[in-house]
Order: sequence, then C-alpha cells, then structure tokens
Amino acid sequence: MAKRALITGITGQDGSYLAEFLLERDYEVIGMVRRSSTEGLERIAHIEDRIKLVGGDLLDEGSMITMLVDEKPDEVYNLAAQSFVQTSFSQPVLTAKTTAVGVTRMLDAIRFANPEIRFYQASSSEMFGKVLEVPQRETTPFYPRSPYGVAKVYGHWITVNYRESYDLHASSGILFNHESPRRGLEFVTRKVTYAVARIKAGLQDQLALGNLDAQRDWGFAADYVDAMWRMVQADTPDDYVIATGETHSVRELCEVAFNAVGLNMEDHVVLDEQFLRPAEVDLLVGDPSKAEEKLGWERNVGFRQLVEMMVESDLALVHRQQN
Repeated sequence: MAKRALITGITGQDGSYLAEFLLERDYEVIGMVRRSSTEGLERIAHIEDRIKLVGGDLLDEGSMITMLVDEKPDEVYNLAAQSFVQTSFSQPVLTAKTTAVGVTRMLDAIRFANPEIRFYQASSSEMFGKVLEVPQRETTPFYPRSPYGVAKVYGHWITVNYRESYDLHASSGILFNHESPRRGLEFVTRKVTYAVARIKAGLQDQLALGNLDAQRDWGFAADYVDAMWRMVQADTPDDYVIATGETHSVRELCEVAFNAVGLNMEDHVVLDEQFLRPAEVDLLVGDPSKAEEKLGWERNVGFRQLVEMMVESDLALVHRQQN
C-alpha cells in the first residue's frame, strides 16, 4: 500500500519540491493549506491534480487532530512557518505563534491522533545566529539573532522534548539557506536574480541591497528535501545539519548573477540602509558530515550552477511578463 504523507507549507518552495519528490516515490500526498493563506498555489499548479489539499491551521490544534484522524498519514513534514527573518522583527508575536507554538500543536495532535506517525520539523540555521563556532554542526550552541531564529529554537527543542518524552519518531533538519527558481522575491537570492533579469531586459537600472559582505551557505532546495525524507526513513529519529559546507557573500552572489547575463554588478548595485537588519548574522556555514555519513545524503547542485539556474528562470519569467 502506498505511504501517505502530510505536508504543511506545501505551497512554499520546499513544500512544492518535497511534494514532487514524494510523488516520484509513489506516495499519496496531502497538503495542509490555510483558508486565509495569501500564498498562491502557483508552485504546485503542475501537480495539483495529483495531490489532495485539506484545510488546517497551525494556530488551531483541533483542525490538525481532525486532519490527522481523517487523512491517516504515515509521515508529517512540518514546513509551515512565518519564514521571513525581516518580517519577524515587525511581527514577532505572530512569528512566535506559528513558527514556535505551532510546532507544539502539531506534535500534540500527533501524540493524540496516532503516535506512530513519523514527524519532520524544519529547523533553521538562523538558530545559530551569532555563531559560536565555525562551521556550525549539530552540537553548536544556538544564539539566535531574530524573533524568527528564537521561534525556530523553540520549535527545535519542543521536537526533541516530544521525541524523548513520548517516544515519537520526530526529527529536525537544521537546514542552511536553500534556494531555487521558486524562492520568494523577498529573499536576497531571488531578489538579485529577478533584478538581474529585469536590468538585462531594460526594465530597471539599479538593484538596492543591504550588507554585501554577509556570508551564507547556499544550497539547492530540491537537494535538501531529499535529506528531509531520509531523516524520516531512518530507523532512529535524530537532528541533522543540512548544508553545503561552503560560504559565499552577497557580493559574490551578485557577481555570478550579473556575469551570467554579461553585465557588471558595479554598474547597477547600490547600498540601501533600509535593508540592513537590526541584528545581523555574519557567517553561517554548516558541516553536513553527519547527514552524509548516517543518511547517505549528498547534494548535486553547486553554488554557481544554482545562481545561473535562477537567473535563467527569471529571464524566462520576465520575457513572459513582457509578452
């Protein structure tokens, strides 16, 4: 019998890639969507006829219990969150309700409905924040620098707590930045590649950015959903850093993106202080060796290939918008 998987946040970047990944493995895929969600279904439009969408909300434990009892999933992937760091400074309480306490509601719903369900929690490299060691690994202490990071730390530790208290198969993936052509326009990688495409098309001339020296560990989202699935299949639940082990600056990101269309970033990039965070995270770089050794995980797409893929996708998007 086919396995059944429930994905919260299915309309997001990771949710759409995970849904594709699971469908390729003959899963029945159920996606939880909020009735009031502003996020459209465009990322899953090409597979919408192959998945089942059900209403639910991380703010409402009753809706989640009902959903788990009705849909009977074998696996739950909790990817839903208020996931934009900048927004978490202006909406800290909402971020806490969904990104932190929402995880507790889902774990409690699983404990009540069926403790045999295997659970994946989307933890984040933003939990490391003001990093206490480089590179960051599973044992690195957390020092979050945003309400989002703080909320993710809560979600992470409540997952550990339920795993140890109730013997749930609950794992957390501490995912470092992972990008794709489906990334939201508010994230710096996509902001850059979309602006490059528009500048190349003559639709704008400048790209305003904040800290060009901020460094991140950027990987490809489709590689990272494979790691999520491997954690859930493992005999023993655990926590894993998923990263490339390489770091690149925002400046380097811009150079690769502009070079891809034959332009010079110096002619177009301007510094705008409104994009500087109240508390910046300077150097995030992960050590994925535990996931590579224990899960057999490996990444397929490198940094330059990723950026060029995103630029190519945005060139096509801008072309469609013009025609």
